Order: sequence, then C-alpha cells, then structure tokens
Amino acid sequence: MEFPGDLSSLQQFLERGGPVLTWIMGLTFVMWAFILERLVYFFFAHKGVKGRALQEWGARSDHESWHAHAIRDQLISEVKQKADQNVELIKTLVAVAPLFGLLGTVTGMVSVFDVMSISGSSDARAMSDGVARATIPTMAGMVAALSGLLFSNQIERMAKRSVNELADELEVD
Repeated sequence: MEFPGDLSSLQQFLERGGPVLTWIMGLTFVMWAFILERLVYFFFAHKGVKGRALQEWGARSDHESWHAHAIRDQLISEVKQKADQNVELIKTLVAVAPLFGLLGTVTGMVSVFDVMSISGSSDARAMSDGVARATIPTMAGMVAALSGLLFSNQIERMAKRSVNELADELEVD
C-alpha cells in the first residue's frame, strides 16, 4: 500500500522498525486516547459530578448521624471512582510500552544473528536492517512511556486532589 507524502515516510519508518513497532504505535494511540479522555473528563465533566455530590449533601438536613456519615462516604467514593476511572489502565500501558520496545530489541538482534549465521561473516550492510529493528522499537517504546508517564502522573494527582477537596467540603461540622 502506497501512502502520499509524509505518510510514506511513516510507512518506511514502521517497516524499518519491524512488526513490533506497529504494536508500539497502536499501544501509544490507545494510551493517548485514554489520557485525552481523562483530561476531557477533568476539564468538562468532573465539576458537574462533584457539584451533584455537594448538592446532594447540602440537601440533607442531618449531617451528624451514622447514616449521614455513610452517605458522605458513599458520595466521596462515587466521585473517587469516576475520577480514577482508567487511571490504572493508563499506568499499565505506560509500563508496557518499554517492554514492547525490549521485545523489538530482541527480535532485531535475532535478525542480526540470522544474517551472521547465513552469510558466515559480519557483513555490516546486511546486519544494518537487524540493528535498526533492534534500536528503533526500543527508542519508540521509551518515548511512548515517557510521554505517557508525565500525563498519567498529572491525571492521578488531579484525581487525588479533587477527591480530597470534596472530602474537605463534605466535612461534618
């Protein structure tokens, strides 16, 4: 399949990095889809979720009984659950990205050793494809992990801060 312009460069890059690089690209797209979903949630929807919890708490006349404390804990738990949604999945994808890069390294080195065993010598030109297949996925896995790490930590902090603020606002006098 032939791509126009810059897409052909991407296709060449993916072919040079081997099949593992395609998996890393897919993993990165999925990870960033979840990161963007969480950012959109925090910037547009979370205030409404938090506001409904505060409104429900404010509508109660009893804030002192055991039942009121249980309802308060439930409200905080519901907001926490919505705030933490997909955060662990994002962190898992961040952790898996370098492992896919390592898999690319191993498969690339296997091709280098394959060339060495077939040719019977260390022909640098023949081995360069295997070396590229070894280094490109490693780099791509690390770049994906580092980019995701920065945002996953920020999202986790946003969730914790928001839930703690809600717990403080729902404090029993």
